[in-house]
Amino acid sequence: MEAMGLSADFWRGKRVLITGHTGFKGSWLTLWLQSLGAQVSGFSLDPSTEPSLYELARVHEGINDQRGDLRDLGALLEIIADTEPEIVLHLAAQPLVREGYRDPLGTYSSNVMGTLNLLEAIRQVGCVRACVLVTTDKVYANKEWLWPYREDEALGGHDPYSSSKACCELLAQSYAASFFPADKYAEHGLALATARAGNVLGGGDFAPERLIPDVLKAWTADEPVTLRYPQAVRPWQHALEPLAGYLQLAAGLYEQGPEYAGAWNFGPGEADMCSVGEVVELLASRWPQARGLRIEKSELHEAGLLRLDSSRARQVLGWQPRWTLQQCLTQTLDWHLAWQNGDDMRNVTLGQLNLYRGAL
Repeated sequence: MEAMGLSADFWRGKRVLITGHTGFKGSWLTLWLQSLGAQVSGFSLDPSTEPSLYELARVHEGINDQRGDLRDLGALLEIIADTEPEIVLHLAAQPLVREGYRDPLGTYSSNVMGTLNLLEAIRQVGCVRACVLVTTDKVYANKEWLWPYREDEALGGHDPYSSSKACCELLAQSYAASFFPADKYAEHGLALATARAGNVLGGGDFAPERLIPDVLKAWTADEPVTLRYPQAVRPWQHALEPLAGYLQLAAGLYEQGPEYAGAWNFGPGEADMCSVGEVVELLASRWPQARGLRIEKSELHEAGLLRLDSSRARQVLGWQPRWTLQQCLTQTLDWHLAWQNGDDMRNVTLGQLNLYRGAL
């Protein structure tokens, strides 16, 4: 039996807007909601990589696919007015730490002003009942301590990407307090939450300067893998894990309103918070053409230790990770090998989605 908020009984016929639906996580989420019978509209830029999961899995089939920039308030107002979504899942962003260093202005503009425009469009149109803004585990003022961060820890962000996402958290808090306060829910009818997830893995991620895509690209080319921070510890999880949390959270907001508002962590269990080097070793055990490692130190700051406390999501939503890190890596490699083999990647992707849903 599927957990709360993950059944077709809830999602069938729901009008849902996903921003960033052409991205890696957005593509998985769009396919999932399609499979649950939701009426999905997507608003995004074109896919940022070639190839992309969006194109390979033909994610556009059966949805209202709209292209545009979050920095265009008029376009957001138009699509929300036209589609009248009941639920909004905001995933669109510039998602890369190192790209934030190269283009801080573009990163802040996309992430902060894009989120502000979305919130303002939702406020002006007035049809949305539940909104989940996806940020990142990097919104915390990371002190490199050993215990996991909880939702009420201080926000921060050393680099432009992390800082921009912390700004989005502050925007959400401000709009919730100013325009969607809990004590006036009967008047405005909107419940707003933010979701903070760890480092995600999965088939179809072709983004540059991400660990798994870089590893598979190097080994496919019969080259060693270059690592910048092999000792860095991250909260690894398959993309479907936090996506399940977003769906459960959205359903909770829709049905229970302000009780589910605020910030939520979605991270793996303690056993799956391991180092970059350990992840590569696990991958190498499954990849016969693995060609070793190179260490290339970077002068750009990246956090060395980051852990999340997901107690709120576990206790209130009933959410919990279903796949171990080894299972995540197995599914990621199987997807990649199927792609290399020329398989129908929509069928492969839906097959992995159904396998995950069977574990719920």
